Amino acid sequence: MTSQRGSHKALLGKKLGMTQIWDENGFFVPVTLVDVSTNVVTAVKSDETDGYKAVQIGYGQIDPTKVTKPLAGHFAKAGVTPRRHLVEVRTEDAAEYEPGQELSIDFFPEGSEVDVTGTTKGKGFAGTIKRWGFKSYRRSHGSHKNERRPGSVGACATPSRILKGKRMAGRMGHVTATAQGLTVMSADAENSILAIKGAIPGPKGGIVLVRTAVK
Repeated sequence: MTSQRGSHKALLGKKLGMTQIWDENGFFVPVTLVDVSTNVVTAVKSDETDGYKAVQIGYGQIDPTKVTKPLAGHFAKAGVTPRRHLVEVRTEDAAEYEPGQELSIDFFPEGSEVDVTGTTKGKGFAGTIKRWGFKSYRRSHGSHKNERRPGSVGACATPSRILKGKRMAGRMGHVTATAQGLTVMSADAENSILAIKGAIPGPKGGIVLVRTAVK
């Protein structure tokens, strides 16, 4: 996973679920809780050595015996314990980081705007009505079980094939998605938990990337 280029900060986290909290105006606001503990810098990329500026972040503990030798050497070089998840974040201020540096929740104080990237819930094989919002046929006399069929998918003689990108039935979900412009309602520094207003992509327990909003 590689984030977009720009000067911004980012943290990996685990989606804990949703709840509701009171805001300063007395409204009940739905929020998503994200655990952003154990974030650490595992590598720093520069124009001189790699051709671009980026920071590699590790998150989540893992049994050292389950890590491959190349990755074990990579973590040892950075001076950190093995991490389960890695992400590379392109940023113009990469020189301000160093391997082994721990990243804290202080990146995103209360009221800051963030973008959250995650993998959406997988829905399995789905038809065109559920997957693309197609309209169904009328359930009237003579429809002959055509209510949920997609209809024509192309011409016969020309071009004698189905054009690429045609919206048809298939696997739905389990794709990377980003929710932009979300507000951090609270930042629990003691437990390293962010409360982000609204919903974010992915199931409970899914890994997400929280970064400074680009818009």
